[in-house]
Amino acid sequence: MSGARTTQRTPEKATEHGQRAPQVLDRRLALDMAQAMERCAVAAARLRGHGDEQAADIAAMTVCHREVNEIPVSGTLVIGEGIEGECDQLFVGEKLGRGGAEVDLAVDALEGTTLCAKNMEGSLCVLVLAEHDTLLKMPPCYMEKIAIGPGYPEGIVSLSQSPQDNIRALAEAKGVPPSDVTALILDRPRHAGLIDAVRKTGAAIKLITDGDVAGVVHTANPHESGIDIYLGLGGAAEGVLAAAALRCIGGQMEGRLVLDTEKKRAQAKALGITDFSKVYKLDEMVRGDCLFAATGVTDGALLKGVRFGRDVISTDTIVMRAATGTVRRIATEHRDFSKFRLA
Repeated sequence: MSGARTTQRTPEKATEHGQRAPQVLDRRLALDMAQAMERCAVAAARLRGHGDEQAADIAAMTVCHREVNEIPVSGTLVIGEGIEGECDQLFVGEKLGRGGAEVDLAVDALEGTTLCAKNMEGSLCVLVLAEHDTLLKMPPCYMEKIAIGPGYPEGIVSLSQSPQDNIRALAEAKGVPPSDVTALILDRPRHAGLIDAVRKTGAAIKLITDGDVAGVVHTANPHESGIDIYLGLGGAAEGVLAAAALRCIGGQMEGRLVLDTEKKRAQAKALGITDFSKVYKLDEMVRGDCLFAATGVTDGALLKGVRFGRDVISTDTIVMRAATGTVRRIATEHRDFSKFRLA
């Protein structure tokens, strides 16, 4: 995925007189988001390979909080690092930004903390900025997910179908046998049955230890990533972040919250969720225009990791926008190290 390209567009808004309404999200915010994630990624990268997940996570969160708070918006954190009282910063409901358009914010200061701590592929810093009240609000929980890239008939895959039926339907739509389909699945004991079902179709599987935001994004570019479909159970917050990316670049995704305790069901009800088994489609998880930014911490298929040189720090960032379908890659060399302070 390189350069800028146009995919599916979000319909333009119109006023009652038929004129195009002003965009809520200024495209210049994408650069502010990129800079915030670059600084967040550098903070985390200083601790990659040190084996301390907590230290890397705290470093990323500290810088993320500071930098997002400098973006010229009036933001409400819809997806964050936890709920108020359980974490000191980046909690759901926190107000961030130095003033401007009212927006929803979603962050994962360090997606793949284990990957960073072990210096394994695929850890990222991720930020989404969306129109106000357009991101799905849900309690901390898991989400069943299925995702594919653009170019297929709507509804070709669904959580209402078995994994076998989804693989066969996708293979038929691609015009290939199931053996030419590759599914990406988190390597977890809970997925043993899913893995067995997919393999029985003849499809190939790529297992990952963490990083399902990038995993979903990979489905949008199978010619480079080799991934045709994402399946499995992962964090609901990561599901919404991934949905925002697909909203920008095209594709299909469904998610179903796993509300398996009375506490989670009560939290969901407080957020207005009454159908605990509802399957959310992509445009229900992210309903309007949004901006997505991510910077690599460690090397991965989506982004390169931070590089520390004697006189330069290099970062690799991707920024996307739903309204235009634009995808930009930003390779940056930083020479002013004062920007990367931790405190």
